[in-house]
Amino acid sequence: MILPLWLKITLVLGTAAGMEAVAWSAHKYIMHGWGWSWHRDHHEPHDGALEHNDLYAVVFGVFSTVLFVVGYYFWPPLWWIALGITLYGIMYAFVHDGLVHGRLPIAWVPKRGYFKRLVQAHKLHHATTSKHGAVSYGFVLAPDPKKLQAKLRALRAERKADMAAR
Repeated sequence: MILPLWLKITLVLGTAAGMEAVAWSAHKYIMHGWGWSWHRDHHEPHDGALEHNDLYAVVFGVFSTVLFVVGYYFWPPLWWIALGITLYGIMYAFVHDGLVHGRLPIAWVPKRGYFKRLVQAHKLHHATTSKHGAVSYGFVLAPDPKKLQAKLRALRAERKADMAAR
C-alpha cells in the first residue's frame, strides 16, 4: 500500500499532537494510579542517573517498535503512527528530561515565554511527593502557572480539611 505524502505527514503530526492527551491520561491515571510504584522515585530526591520511572519510557519504546514492525510488514499507516509517537517521545525527552529535570546536557534555563511556563507547570506538578494532589499532568502543553498554584492550594486545603474531619 503506497500512502500519499499528505497522509504520511498528517499521520505523523496528528499522532504526535494526540500523544499529549495519551501522555496526560497515562500520567494521571497510571503513573499516579496503579503504576505509582514505578513513578514514585521520580517525585523523590535521588542521586542515580536512572530511576524506576524510566521503565515507562522502555514500555512506550517497545510499544512504538512493535507498531513500526507491524506497520512495515502488514499495514503501512501504523509505521507513520509509530513515527508520530517517536516524535512526541523526542519532544518529551527534550522538555521533560532535559529542560525541566536537567537529565540531558542542556544548559538553557528559560527566563520567559512558553518554555518557562512548561518548566513552572512541571515544577508545580512536583510540589507534591504523593500520588494524590498533584496538578499539571501534561508534558508539552502547560496550563497557566497561576491557575495551577491556585488549584494546588485548593487541593491542599481540601486534603487538610479531610484529615481534620477524620
